[in-house]
Amino acid sequence: MRYFVQLSYCGAAYHGWQVQPHDVSVQEVFEHALQVLLRTHAPVTGAGRTDTGVNARMMIAHFDCDRDVDTADMVHRLNGILPSDIAVQRVWRVRDDAHARFDATSRTYKYFVHTAKSPFLYHHSWRTVHELDYALMNEAAATLLHHRDFTSFSKLHTDVKTNNCVITHARWTRIDDEQWVFTITADRFLRNMVRAI
Repeated sequence: MRYFVQLSYCGAAYHGWQVQPHDVSVQEVFEHALQVLLRTHAPVTGAGRTDTGVNARMMIAHFDCDRDVDTADMVHRLNGILPSDIAVQRVWRVRDDAHARFDATSRTYKYFVHTAKSPFLYHHSWRTVHELDYALMNEAAATLLHHRDFTSFSKLHTDVKTNNCVITHARWTRIDDEQWVFTITADRFLRNMVRAI
């Protein structure tokens, strides 16, 4: 039986989502908690990958289990095992061929910048001391919606079959006098694509 999981995490202590040979990842920690709970190894597949230090407000993943589980109880018990920087919001049963990565219809990344020094924004936003032209940056971002081939923004020699992506939203928005956020949404992103953009 296949289950989807909705989780969030602060990525400061992790080398991204995906299991790494010599570094701790969110996937590794989550799989360990799941193994403790289910008493068997259950590989987890995430909807995407995140880089070192990246936070996720909503990541969807799936795992398979050979028995029916109480999903509400599983949320409670997983949160009791996981460290404080990883939280599960929901677990639910899906059809056996549902796939967290391939069935995802869109993905969204947000990049935050702030202008005044703040200990509360330090780990979640980039401080800029320069005056930025957000109107001009939005003009540049709008051009992304008219392109499909993002080879120039991708790491070379990856295992993808196509470098085509459909970006549906790319815009800088003011949060307050000291903060802005860049939001970008697409059907898929290539490796290092968002960071390059």
